[in-house]
Amino acid sequence: MTNILASSVDHVRGDATGLAVPAHGEALRAGGEAFLTQAFRAFGALPADNSVARITRFEPCPGGSTGKKFFLSVEYERPGPDLHTDLFVKFSRDFTDARRDHGRWEMESEVRFAPISRLTGFPISTPVAYFADYHHESGTGLLITQRIAFGEGGIEPHHLKCFDHELDEPLPYYRAILTALARLAAAHKAGRLSPDIAVRFPFEPATAGGDPILYDEDELRAVLADCTDFAARAPQLLPAEIRAPDFMAKLEREALRIREHESTIQAYLRGNPDLVALCHWNAHIDNAWFWRDAQGELQCGLMDWGRVNQITLGAALWGCLSAAHHDVWKHHLDALLALFVREYHEYGGPLVAVEELKLHLTLHVASMGVARVLAFPAIVLFRVPGALKASGPHDPAILGVEPARNCLHVYTVFLNLWRTGEIGASLDRLLERATAAPPAGAMREPMPR
Repeated sequence: MTNILASSVDHVRGDATGLAVPAHGEALRAGGEAFLTQAFRAFGALPADNSVARITRFEPCPGGSTGKKFFLSVEYERPGPDLHTDLFVKFSRDFTDARRDHGRWEMESEVRFAPISRLTGFPISTPVAYFADYHHESGTGLLITQRIAFGEGGIEPHHLKCFDHELDEPLPYYRAILTALARLAAAHKAGRLSPDIAVRFPFEPATAGGDPILYDEDELRAVLADCTDFAARAPQLLPAEIRAPDFMAKLEREALRIREHESTIQAYLRGNPDLVALCHWNAHIDNAWFWRDAQGELQCGLMDWGRVNQITLGAALWGCLSAAHHDVWKHHLDALLALFVREYHEYGGPLVAVEELKLHLTLHVASMGVARVLAFPAIVLFRVPGALKASGPHDPAILGVEPARNCLHVYTVFLNLWRTGEIGASLDRLLERATAAPPAGAMREPMPR
Protein backbone atom coordinates (compact mmCIF):
# COMPACT_ATOMS: atom_id res chain seq x y z
CA MET A 1 0.00 0.00 0.00
CA THR A 2 1.52 3.34 -1.00
CA ASN A 3 0.99 7.07 -0.55
CA ILE A 4 -0.61 6.78 2.89
CA LEU A 5 -1.54 10.29 3.97
CA ALA A 6 0.08 11.79 7.05
CA SER A 7 -3.35 12.04 8.69
CA SER A 8 -3.93 8.28 8.46
CA VAL A 9 -3.87 5.85 11.35
CA ASP A 10 -2.21 2.45 11.43
CA HIS A 11 -4.41 0.70 14.00
CA VAL A 12 -7.62 1.24 15.92
CA ARG A 13 -9.04 -0.58 18.92
CA GLY A 14 -11.92 -2.69 17.60
CA ASP A 15 -15.22 -2.04 19.32
CA ALA A 16 -16.23 -5.72 19.22
CA THR A 17 -13.03 -7.70 19.87
CA GLY A 18 -10.83 -5.10 21.55
CA LEU A 19 -7.96 -6.06 19.24
CA ALA A 20 -5.60 -3.58 17.64
CA VAL A 21 -7.15 -3.70 14.17
CA PRO A 22 -5.04 -2.69 11.14
CA ALA A 23 -6.45 0.30 9.30
CA HIS A 24 -4.70 -0.29 5.96
CA GLY A 25 -2.84 -2.92 3.99
CA GLU A 26 0.67 -2.16 5.17
CA ALA A 27 -0.40 -2.43 8.79
CA LEU A 28 -2.09 -5.77 8.14
CA ARG A 29 0.93 -7.13 6.31
CA ALA A 30 3.18 -6.01 9.16
CA GLY A 31 0.96 -7.85 11.63
CA GLY A 32 1.30 -10.90 9.44
CA GLU A 33 0.40 -14.40 10.47
CA ALA A 34 0.38 -13.54 14.17
CA PHE A 35 -2.36 -10.94 13.77
CA LEU A 36 -4.44 -13.15 11.49
CA THR A 37 -4.23 -16.03 13.94
CA GLN A 38 -5.27 -13.81 16.83
CA ALA A 39 -8.07 -12.19 14.82
CA PHE A 40 -9.51 -15.42 13.43
CA ARG A 41 -9.49 -17.01 16.89
CA ALA A 42 -11.14 -13.97 18.48
CA PHE A 43 -13.87 -14.05 15.85
CA GLY A 44 -14.52 -17.76 16.27
CA ALA A 45 -13.33 -18.66 12.79
CA LEU A 46 -10.26 -20.58 13.94
CA PRO A 47 -9.96 -22.88 16.98
CA ALA A 48 -7.39 -22.22 19.67
CA ASP A 49 -5.30 -25.23 18.59
CA ASN A 50 -4.82 -23.94 15.04
CA SER A 51 -3.04 -20.97 13.51
CA VAL A 52 -2.27 -19.17 10.27
CA ALA A 53 1.12 -20.59 9.35
CA ARG A 54 1.98 -18.54 6.29
CA ILE A 55 0.69 -15.73 4.07
CA THR A 56 1.23 -16.82 0.47
CA ARG A 57 -0.44 -13.92 -1.32
CA PHE A 58 -1.33 -10.35 -0.44
CA GLU A 59 -2.02 -7.96 -3.27
CA PRO A 60 -4.41 -5.11 -4.06
CA CYS A 61 -7.84 -5.81 -5.50
CA PRO A 62 -9.00 -3.07 -7.87
CA GLY A 63 -12.49 -1.60 -7.95
CA GLY A 64 -15.13 -0.83 -5.40
CA SER A 65 -16.41 2.52 -4.28
CA THR A 66 -15.10 2.86 -0.73
CA GLY A 67 -12.11 1.46 1.16
CA LYS A 68 -9.04 -0.40 -0.05
CA LYS A 69 -9.39 -4.10 -0.84
CA PHE A 70 -6.89 -6.95 -1.13
CA PHE A 71 -6.57 -10.57 -2.18
CA LEU A 72 -5.15 -12.66 0.67
CA SER A 73 -4.11 -16.30 0.57
CA VAL A 74 -2.90 -18.24 3.60
CA GLU A 75 -1.83 -21.66 4.78
CA TYR A 76 -2.97 -23.06 8.13
CA GLU A 77 -0.96 -25.05 10.63
CA ARG A 78 -3.74 -27.62 10.50
CA PRO A 79 -5.63 -27.37 7.19
CA GLY A 80 -9.21 -28.49 7.08
CA PRO A 81 -12.06 -28.69 4.57
CA ASP A 82 -13.95 -25.92 6.38
CA LEU A 83 -11.04 -23.47 6.31
CA HIS A 84 -10.71 -21.32 3.22
CA THR A 85 -7.20 -20.47 2.11
CA ASP A 86 -8.18 -17.83 -0.45
CA LEU A 87 -9.60 -14.79 1.33
CA PHE A 88 -10.83 -11.28 0.59
CA VAL A 89 -9.77 -8.28 2.69
CA LYS A 90 -11.84 -5.12 2.83
CA PHE A 91 -10.90 -1.97 4.72
CA SER A 92 -13.42 0.75 5.41
CA ARG A 93 -10.79 3.41 4.80
CA ASP A 94 -8.94 4.70 1.76
CA PHE A 95 -6.43 7.20 3.06
CA THR A 96 -5.32 8.04 -0.50
CA ASP A 97 -8.73 9.19 -1.76
CA ALA A 98 -10.95 11.51 0.29
CA ARG A 99 -14.03 10.74 -1.82
CA ARG A 100 -13.74 6.99 -1.29
CA ASP A 101 -12.78 7.45 2.35
CA HIS A 102 -16.01 9.39 2.89
CA GLY A 103 -17.89 6.10 2.48
CA ARG A 104 -16.13 4.47 5.45
CA TRP A 105 -19.30 4.52 7.54
CA GLU A 106 -20.96 1.97 5.27
CA MET A 107 -18.95 -0.85 6.83
CA GLU A 108 -20.26 -0.48 10.38
CA SER A 109 -23.47 -2.43 9.83
CA GLU A 110 -21.64 -4.90 7.57
CA VAL A 111 -19.34 -5.72 10.51
CA ARG A 112 -22.38 -6.25 12.75
CA PHE A 113 -23.82 -8.55 10.08
CA ALA A 114 -20.71 -10.73 9.69
CA PRO A 115 -21.08 -12.82 12.89
CA ILE A 116 -24.82 -13.22 12.22
CA SER A 117 -24.02 -14.71 8.81
CA ARG A 118 -21.93 -17.43 10.51
CA LEU A 119 -24.85 -18.74 12.57
CA THR A 120 -25.94 -22.32 11.95
CA GLY A 121 -29.01 -22.36 9.75
CA PHE A 122 -28.47 -18.88 8.33
CA PRO A 123 -31.07 -18.81 5.54
CA ILE A 124 -28.93 -17.75 2.57
CA SER A 125 -25.38 -18.12 1.27
CA THR A 126 -22.86 -15.38 2.05
CA PRO A 127 -19.05 -15.39 1.93
CA VAL A 128 -17.82 -17.05 5.12
CA ALA A 129 -16.63 -14.35 7.53
CA TYR A 130 -13.25 -14.85 9.22
CA PHE A 131 -12.90 -11.52 10.98
CA ALA A 132 -14.84 -8.28 11.27
CA ASP A 133 -14.38 -5.34 13.58
CA TYR A 134 -14.93 -1.61 13.47
CA HIS A 135 -14.04 1.52 15.41
CA HIS A 136 -17.17 3.65 15.45
CA GLU A 137 -15.55 6.94 16.44
CA SER A 138 -13.21 7.04 13.42
CA GLY A 139 -15.17 4.92 10.97
CA THR A 140 -12.22 2.56 10.65
CA GLY A 141 -12.89 -1.12 10.10
CA LEU A 142 -11.64 -4.38 8.66
CA LEU A 143 -13.53 -7.31 7.16
CA ILE A 144 -11.94 -10.59 6.04
CA THR A 145 -14.07 -13.21 4.30
CA GLN A 146 -13.89 -16.17 2.01
CA ARG A 147 -12.97 -15.13 -1.52
CA ILE A 148 -15.54 -16.28 -4.08
CA ALA A 149 -13.84 -18.24 -6.88
CA PHE A 150 -15.69 -16.81 -9.85
CA GLY A 151 -15.46 -19.03 -12.91
CA GLU A 152 -14.17 -22.03 -10.94
CA GLY A 153 -15.67 -25.18 -9.44
CA GLY A 154 -19.12 -24.71 -10.90
CA ILE A 155 -19.37 -21.02 -9.95
CA GLU A 156 -20.24 -18.81 -12.89
CA PRO A 157 -17.95 -15.93 -13.90
CA HIS A 158 -18.66 -12.63 -12.23
CA HIS A 159 -21.55 -10.77 -13.89
CA LEU A 160 -21.21 -7.01 -14.16
CA LYS A 161 -24.07 -4.70 -13.28
CA CYS A 162 -25.97 -3.27 -16.27
CA PHE A 163 -24.52 -5.88 -18.62
CA ASP A 164 -27.59 -8.10 -18.70
CA HIS A 165 -27.74 -7.60 -22.46
CA GLU A 166 -24.83 -10.06 -22.65
CA LEU A 167 -26.73 -12.80 -20.79
CA ASP A 168 -28.69 -15.36 -22.77
CA GLU A 169 -31.55 -15.22 -20.26
CA PRO A 170 -31.37 -12.69 -17.40
CA LEU A 171 -34.61 -13.71 -15.66
CA PRO A 172 -33.30 -16.76 -13.70
CA TYR A 173 -30.65 -14.61 -12.06
CA TYR A 174 -33.25 -12.24 -10.64
CA ARG A 175 -35.44 -15.10 -9.55
CA ALA A 176 -32.48 -16.46 -7.58
CA ILE A 177 -31.62 -13.09 -6.00
CA LEU A 178 -35.22 -12.28 -5.05
CA THR A 179 -35.58 -15.74 -3.52
CA ALA A 180 -32.55 -15.08 -1.32
CA LEU A 181 -33.81 -11.63 -0.31
CA ALA A 182 -37.24 -12.98 0.56
CA ARG A 183 -35.81 -15.80 2.68
CA LEU A 184 -33.53 -13.49 4.64
CA ALA A 185 -36.37 -11.03 5.26
CA ALA A 186 -38.62 -13.92 6.31
CA ALA A 187 -36.04 -15.27 8.75
CA HIS A 188 -35.84 -11.87 10.37
CA LYS A 189 -39.62 -11.53 10.66
CA ALA A 190 -39.92 -15.09 12.04
CA GLY A 191 -37.29 -14.43 14.72
CA ARG A 192 -34.87 -17.05 13.39
CA LEU A 193 -31.80 -14.81 13.43
CA SER A 194 -29.77 -13.70 16.42
CA PRO A 195 -31.87 -12.93 19.55
CA ASP A 196 -30.22 -9.49 19.73
CA ILE A 197 -31.06 -8.66 16.12
CA ALA A 198 -33.09 -5.58 17.11
CA VAL A 199 -30.06 -4.24 18.99
CA ARG A 200 -27.66 -4.96 16.16
CA PHE A 201 -30.04 -3.60 13.52
CA PRO A 202 -32.56 -1.24 15.13
CA PHE A 203 -35.33 0.04 12.93
CA GLU A 204 -34.45 3.61 11.92
CA PRO A 205 -37.43 5.25 10.20
CA ALA A 206 -35.40 8.18 8.90
CA THR A 207 -33.30 5.93 6.65
CA ALA A 208 -35.42 2.81 6.09
CA GLY A 209 -37.35 4.33 3.20
CA GLY A 210 -34.46 5.81 1.24
CA ASP A 211 -32.99 9.27 0.76
CA PRO A 212 -35.14 12.35 1.43
CA ILE A 213 -36.03 14.80 -1.32
CA LEU A 214 -33.83 17.82 -0.60
CA TYR A 215 -34.91 19.99 -3.54
CA ASP A 216 -37.22 22.91 -3.05
CA GLU A 217 -39.78 23.40 -5.82
CA ASP A 218 -37.60 25.68 -7.95
CA GLU A 219 -34.62 23.37 -7.65
CA LEU A 220 -36.71 20.39 -8.65
CA ARG A 221 -38.07 22.24 -11.67
CA ALA A 222 -34.48 23.01 -12.69
CA VAL A 223 -33.48 19.33 -12.41
CA LEU A 224 -36.51 18.31 -14.45
CA ALA A 225 -35.57 20.90 -17.08
CA ASP A 226 -32.13 19.26 -17.26
CA CYS A 227 -33.85 15.91 -17.87
CA THR A 228 -35.83 17.39 -20.74
CA ASP A 229 -32.67 18.97 -22.14
CA PHE A 230 -30.78 15.67 -21.89
CA ALA A 231 -33.56 13.90 -23.80
CA ALA A 232 -33.44 16.55 -26.54
CA ARG A 233 -29.65 16.67 -26.85
CA ALA A 234 -28.99 12.90 -26.58
CA PRO A 235 -32.03 11.18 -28.09
CA GLN A 236 -29.91 8.20 -29.12
CA LEU A 237 -29.29 7.35 -25.46
CA LEU A 238 -32.95 6.97 -24.48
CA PRO A 239 -35.92 5.03 -25.88
CA ALA A 240 -38.30 7.20 -27.87
CA GLU A 241 -41.23 6.75 -25.49
CA ILE A 242 -39.39 8.23 -22.48
CA ARG A 243 -38.02 11.25 -24.30
CA ALA A 244 -41.31 12.24 -25.90
CA PRO A 245 -42.43 15.76 -24.90
CA ASP A 246 -45.78 14.53 -23.55
CA PHE A 247 -44.05 12.07 -21.23
CA MET A 248 -41.54 14.65 -20.03
CA ALA A 249 -44.43 16.98 -19.21
CA LYS A 250 -46.16 14.17 -17.32
CA LEU A 251 -42.94 13.44 -15.44
CA GLU A 252 -42.70 17.08 -14.36
CA ARG A 253 -46.28 17.25 -13.14
CA GLU A 254 -46.10 14.04 -11.18
CA ALA A 255 -42.59 14.58 -9.77
CA LEU A 256 -43.75 17.87 -8.28
CA ARG A 257 -46.68 16.05 -6.70
CA ILE A 258 -44.37 13.38 -5.31
CA ARG A 259 -42.29 16.10 -3.65
CA GLU A 260 -45.42 17.76 -2.28
CA HIS A 261 -46.64 14.53 -0.67
CA GLU A 262 -43.28 13.03 0.29
CA SER A 263 -44.12 12.84 3.99
CA THR A 264 -47.29 10.86 3.27
CA ILE A 265 -45.37 8.49 0.99
CA GLN A 266 -42.64 7.92 3.56
CA ALA A 267 -45.17 7.32 6.33
CA TYR A 268 -46.72 4.61 4.16
CA LEU A 269 -43.40 3.03 3.20
CA ARG A 270 -42.20 2.86 6.79
CA GLY A 271 -45.53 2.34 8.47
CA ASN A 272 -46.37 -1.28 7.77
CA PRO A 273 -44.10 -3.69 9.69
CA ASP A 274 -44.94 -6.50 7.27
CA LEU A 275 -43.07 -4.53 4.59
CA VAL A 276 -39.93 -3.70 6.60
CA ALA A 277 -37.18 -6.26 7.27
CA LEU A 278 -33.46 -6.83 7.54
CA CYS A 279 -32.28 -7.05 3.95
CA HIS A 280 -29.56 -6.30 1.41
CA TRP A 281 -30.13 -2.82 -0.02
CA ASN A 282 -27.91 -3.25 -3.11
CA ALA A 283 -28.43 -6.80 -4.35
CA HIS A 284 -27.55 -6.11 -7.97
CA ILE A 285 -26.27 -8.97 -10.05
CA ASP A 286 -22.64 -7.93 -9.46
CA ASN A 287 -23.10 -8.38 -5.71
CA ALA A 288 -24.04 -12.04 -6.12
CA TRP A 289 -22.45 -15.27 -7.25
CA PHE A 290 -24.27 -18.10 -9.01
CA TRP A 291 -24.09 -21.86 -9.42
CA ARG A 292 -26.36 -24.74 -10.45
CA ASP A 293 -27.63 -27.24 -7.90
CA ALA A 294 -27.97 -30.99 -8.48
CA GLN A 295 -31.30 -30.43 -10.22
CA GLY A 296 -29.82 -27.79 -12.53
CA GLU A 297 -31.58 -24.89 -10.81
CA LEU A 298 -29.69 -21.60 -10.58
CA GLN A 299 -28.75 -20.69 -7.01
CA CYS A 300 -27.04 -17.61 -5.64
CA GLY A 301 -25.19 -16.16 -2.70
CA LEU A 302 -25.04 -12.47 -1.80
CA MET A 303 -21.97 -10.44 -0.89
CA ASP A 304 -20.98 -6.81 -0.21
CA TRP A 305 -23.27 -6.16 2.75
CA GLY A 306 -22.30 -2.54 3.38
CA ARG A 307 -25.19 -0.52 4.89
CA VAL A 308 -27.22 -3.66 5.59
CA ASN A 309 -30.10 -2.80 7.88
CA GLN A 310 -33.84 -2.98 8.34
CA ILE A 311 -35.22 -1.37 5.20
CA THR A 312 -38.50 -1.24 3.35
CA LEU A 313 -39.13 -4.10 0.96
CA GLY A 314 -39.60 -1.56 -1.81
CA ALA A 315 -36.03 -0.41 -1.23
CA ALA A 316 -34.77 -4.01 -1.24
CA LEU A 317 -36.58 -4.81 -4.49
CA TRP A 318 -35.36 -1.66 -6.23
CA GLY A 319 -31.84 -2.34 -4.97
CA CYS A 320 -31.93 -5.63 -6.86
CA LEU A 321 -33.98 -4.83 -9.95
CA SER A 322 -32.93 -1.27 -10.80
CA ALA A 323 -30.02 -2.52 -12.91
CA ALA A 324 -31.92 -5.44 -14.47
CA HIS A 325 -32.54 -5.86 -18.19
CA HIS A 326 -35.51 -3.88 -19.48
CA ASP A 327 -37.29 -7.11 -20.48
CA VAL A 328 -37.28 -8.21 -16.84
CA TRP A 329 -39.32 -5.14 -15.96
CA LYS A 330 -41.47 -5.21 -19.06
CA HIS A 331 -42.48 -8.88 -19.06
CA HIS A 332 -41.72 -10.42 -15.67
CA LEU A 333 -42.21 -7.90 -12.85
CA ASP A 334 -45.54 -9.26 -11.61
CA ALA A 335 -44.23 -12.84 -11.61
CA LEU A 336 -41.11 -11.80 -9.71
CA LEU A 337 -43.18 -9.98 -7.10
CA ALA A 338 -45.40 -13.06 -6.75
CA LEU A 339 -42.27 -15.18 -6.26
CA PHE A 340 -41.04 -12.84 -3.54
CA VAL A 341 -44.41 -12.88 -1.76
CA ARG A 342 -44.54 -16.68 -1.87
CA GLU A 343 -40.99 -17.21 -0.59
CA TYR A 344 -41.40 -14.51 2.07
CA HIS A 345 -44.49 -16.22 3.47
CA GLU A 346 -43.36 -19.83 3.09
CA TYR A 347 -40.13 -19.14 4.99
CA GLY A 348 -41.88 -17.54 7.95
CA GLY A 349 -42.69 -13.99 6.94
CA PRO A 350 -46.17 -12.46 6.93
CA LEU A 351 -48.51 -12.94 3.99
CA VAL A 352 -48.69 -9.77 1.91
CA ALA A 353 -50.65 -9.12 -1.25
CA VAL A 354 -48.74 -8.88 -4.51
CA GLU A 355 -50.59 -5.68 -5.36
CA GLU A 356 -49.61 -4.17 -2.01
CA LEU A 357 -45.97 -5.06 -2.59
CA LYS A 358 -46.15 -3.55 -6.07
CA LEU A 359 -47.63 -0.33 -4.67
CA HIS A 360 -44.85 -0.27 -2.08
CA LEU A 361 -42.20 -0.68 -4.78
CA THR A 362 -43.81 1.90 -7.06
CA LEU A 363 -44.01 4.57 -4.38
CA HIS A 364 -40.48 3.85 -3.20
CA VAL A 365 -39.24 4.30 -6.76
CA ALA A 366 -41.21 7.53 -7.08
CA SER A 367 -39.85 9.12 -3.92
CA MET A 368 -36.30 7.78 -4.17
CA GLY A 369 -36.15 8.58 -7.88
CA VAL A 370 -37.12 12.19 -7.39
CA ALA A 371 -34.55 12.43 -4.60
CA ARG A 372 -31.68 10.86 -6.56
CA VAL A 373 -32.25 9.39 -10.01
CA LEU A 374 -33.44 12.55 -11.78
CA ALA A 375 -29.89 13.87 -11.35
CA PHE A 376 -28.32 10.90 -13.16
CA PRO A 377 -28.08 12.58 -16.61
CA ALA A 378 -25.75 15.15 -15.06
CA ILE A 379 -23.56 12.31 -13.75
CA VAL A 380 -23.45 10.69 -17.19
CA LEU A 381 -22.35 13.95 -18.80
CA PHE A 382 -19.77 14.58 -16.08
CA ARG A 383 -18.27 11.11 -16.30
CA VAL A 384 -18.32 10.96 -20.11
CA PRO A 385 -18.01 14.50 -21.50
CA GLY A 386 -18.45 13.10 -25.03
CA ALA A 387 -21.66 11.23 -24.15
CA LEU A 388 -23.77 13.43 -26.42
CA LYS A 389 -21.84 12.01 -29.38
CA ALA A 390 -22.12 8.37 -28.30
CA SER A 391 -23.93 6.08 -30.70
CA GLY A 392 -26.23 4.69 -28.02
CA PRO A 393 -26.32 3.32 -24.48
CA HIS A 394 -24.07 0.40 -25.48
CA ASP A 395 -21.44 2.62 -27.08
CA PRO A 396 -18.01 1.62 -25.71
CA ALA A 397 -17.54 5.16 -24.44
CA ILE A 398 -20.55 4.62 -22.14
CA LEU A 399 -20.05 0.95 -21.28
CA GLY A 400 -16.42 1.51 -20.40
CA VAL A 401 -17.15 4.01 -17.61
CA GLU A 402 -18.97 2.20 -14.83
CA PRO A 403 -20.67 5.20 -13.13
CA ALA A 404 -21.92 6.50 -16.48
CA ARG A 405 -23.08 3.09 -17.68
CA ASN A 406 -24.90 2.36 -14.45
CA CYS A 407 -26.50 5.78 -14.13
CA LEU A 408 -27.78 5.75 -17.70
CA HIS A 409 -29.26 2.29 -17.40
CA VAL A 410 -30.89 2.88 -14.02
CA TYR A 411 -32.22 6.24 -15.21
CA THR A 412 -33.80 4.53 -18.23
CA VAL A 413 -35.32 1.80 -16.04
CA PHE A 414 -36.66 4.50 -13.74
CA LEU A 415 -38.28 6.50 -16.53
CA ASN A 416 -39.74 3.38 -18.12
CA LEU A 417 -41.29 2.40 -14.80
CA TRP A 418 -42.61 5.92 -14.36
CA ARG A 419 -44.19 5.76 -17.80
CA THR A 420 -45.80 2.34 -17.35
CA GLY A 421 -46.11 1.99 -13.58
CA GLU A 422 -48.88 4.51 -12.99
CA ILE A 423 -46.92 6.62 -10.53
CA GLY A 424 -49.60 9.29 -10.44
CA ALA A 425 -52.37 6.74 -9.97
CA SER A 426 -50.42 5.05 -7.18
CA LEU A 427 -50.06 8.37 -5.38
CA ASP A 428 -53.79 8.97 -5.78
CA ARG A 429 -54.51 5.58 -4.21
CA LEU A 430 -52.28 6.40 -1.27
CA LEU A 431 -53.83 9.82 -0.75
CA GLU A 432 -57.30 8.27 -0.78
CA ARG A 433 -56.18 5.90 1.97
CA ALA A 434 -54.70 8.75 3.96
CA THR A 435 -58.01 10.59 4.06
CA ALA A 436 -59.83 7.52 5.38
CA ALA A 437 -59.39 5.73 8.68
CA PRO A 438 -56.63 3.11 8.19
CA PRO A 439 -57.55 -0.53 8.75
CA ALA A 440 -56.50 -1.97 12.09
CA GLY A 441 -52.74 -2.49 12.03
CA ALA A 442 -52.35 -1.42 8.39
CA MET A 443 -50.28 1.68 9.11
CA ARG A 444 -48.77 0.85 12.49
CA GLU A 445 -45.16 1.62 13.22
CA PRO A 446 -42.92 -1.45 12.88
CA MET A 447 -42.02 -3.00 16.20
CA PRO A 448 -38.46 -4.20 16.75
CA ARG A 449 -37.91 -7.92 16.84
